[in-house]
Amino acid sequence: MSAGHEQRTALLCVPFAGAGPSFFHPWREPAAGRWRVTSVELPGRERRFLETPYRNVAEAARGEIDGIVADLGEGTPTVLFGHSLGAVLAYELAHLLIARGVPVQRLVVSGSPGPWTQRERRAAGLQGDEFLARVEEFAGFRHEALDHPEMREMILPVLQADCEMHEAYVPSTDTPLPVPITSLRGDHDGLVTAQEARQWRAATTAGFGYVEFPGDHMYLVDLGRQVLDVIEAESAHEHPVSALTRP
Repeated sequence: MSAGHEQRTALLCVPFAGAGPSFFHPWREPAAGRWRVTSVELPGRERRFLETPYRNVAEAARGEIDGIVADLGEGTPTVLFGHSLGAVLAYELAHLLIARGVPVQRLVVSGSPGPWTQRERRAAGLQGDEFLARVEEFAGFRHEALDHPEMREMILPVLQADCEMHEAYVPSTDTPLPVPITSLRGDHDGLVTAQEARQWRAATTAGFGYVEFPGDHMYLVDLGRQVLDVIEAESAHEHPVSALTRP
């Protein structure tokens, strides 16, 4: 890492099921001057597409922590952001980063119930079109790559593994984080209720903020810039925005 990155706050983004770091590349420009945007790149996608994907969230966190710490650089203040599956993986990573002495400033979780609440509706175990239909129903979102047979063949195993590890997730610790948490949600999210999104309050001994955006479970596809604005406001210790935040 270059010297210019050493003390600049990092925004470490953790992708949702089936996604990779490229989802967050458009965030770099609006984040400039605020954070260095970096992403967790898990096995099975993008540059690591030949590697076997994880099927356990805690194992994924433990397996990737060394590379993440090396990328962040010693002493780099870090804000974590994770959506859906990425939220619980970010929660596990936050514990590990703090144990490594990384100055974690805040955890921002999106589209996720509290870490102790398991999903009731499941896609794991389904195959092919039935599996994809269930995932699309859950997310309210279909990646256009799934309409291309070659891309679908590459993406499907990763998506299945991600859904399996998300739906089987159990936190590795019951100890709350000592850093503030902000929970974000689309106001029409059919997967996660407002009450469930507020469960993250119990996962921290520090401050808690809750913000809703207009949209469904995948609201952040179109509202990246607005998400960054809220993260900045929350990180600046402004009072948490309750109710509804309009872009």
